Amino acid sequence: MAGDVERPGAEQWVPSGAGLDELRAAAPDCRGCELWQDATHVVFSKGREDARLMLVGEQPGDREDLEGEPFVGPAGRVLADAIDAAGIPRRQVYVTNAVKHFRFERRGKRRIHQKPSVGHIVACRPWLEAEFDVVNPDVVVALGATAARSVLGRTVRIGEVRGRVLPPDAAGAASALPAPVLVTTHPSALLRIDDAAKRREAFDALVADLRTAADAAAS
Repeated sequence: MAGDVERPGAEQWVPSGAGLDELRAAAPDCRGCELWQDATHVVFSKGREDARLMLVGEQPGDREDLEGEPFVGPAGRVLADAIDAAGIPRRQVYVTNAVKHFRFERRGKRRIHQKPSVGHIVACRPWLEAEFDVVNPDVVVALGATAARSVLGRTVRIGEVRGRVLPPDAAGAASALPAPVLVTTHPSALLRIDDAAKRREAFDALVADLRTAADAAAS
């Protein structure tokens, strides 16, 4: 993998005033960072322009990179179950990621997830801003610390802000938010919990956070 080097950012590849179809068509040409070089696909988003909730994850995983769609791997199944358990209609949910390419390290035949750097998050944020403009959601849900860093423009501790609906002006000065933000855990964190009871407790907490976001969107 290439190292963490200075990046030009995605601005020049994001078409101005574009709708979702145009954004999705333009994304494969993005060279805002080096991650495109090793990725199978750019992984953009799934959902409708009139969705009330925008869920932002970290980056695609191995399965998402191979299929070209977000949240289709194990973490995606956890998220889908949580959305259903929260009673949120799928048509109201738009899912995307802070970083659109899979960052990984090769170990033999395996591809091991690597967390995106701040440079990757910043380079890819113009795509997220374009999605904000098109979808104009009622509430943005940041799934995990990387997503929160991208959405809010600053580092936050999940435990300090989790489950609270933050106003749009809670973002950093460099960030433009279309809506209030709720920060919660990334569903992949649940996959790392071996104890079944604790895993169920974590799942119930994720469901509660999604319900809070849905209630805020409906108010």
